[in-house]
Amino acid sequence: MTPQRVTLITLGVADLDRANAFYGAMGWQVTREVPGQVAFYQINGMALGLFGLGALAKDQGRPGAALGTGAMTLAQNFGTAAEVDAAFAKALAAGATAHKAPEKVFWGGYSGYYAVPDGHVWEVAHNPFWPLNDDGSLTLPLADAG
Repeated sequence: MTPQRVTLITLGVADLDRANAFYGAMGWQVTREVPGQVAFYQINGMALGLFGLGALAKDQGRPGAALGTGAMTLAQNFGTAAEVDAAFAKALAAGATAHKAPEKVFWGGYSGYYAVPDGHVWEVAHNPFWPLNDDGSLTLPLADAG
């Protein structure tokens, strides 16, 4: 059986310096890096890696492949709608492009979306049904037994 976990998310980036500058403007700090090649950020029990697109394609065994950003969203949940608004504003100030300003959403929460300079889409959200742990991590509530 394969464990149900994610330990590292790696994003392909066109310009590693630009990507690091964006996350740095968000207040994130590089934990480990090989300058000009790859950078890693420690995040709540896992890591986020930034890797040049060409090097990532080669590492995947697909040299020369045109890698895109894929049909996925990375998300950060926050304890309040005000924290969502602040995170969204900070991302835009750091160079992100707004896709959807934070607003009340159909499922009862509050969320918005932006894209970082390489096009990866992030959601910032407050979900009143998913309380966060003290360290900001998320443990999904168990489904109702009834």
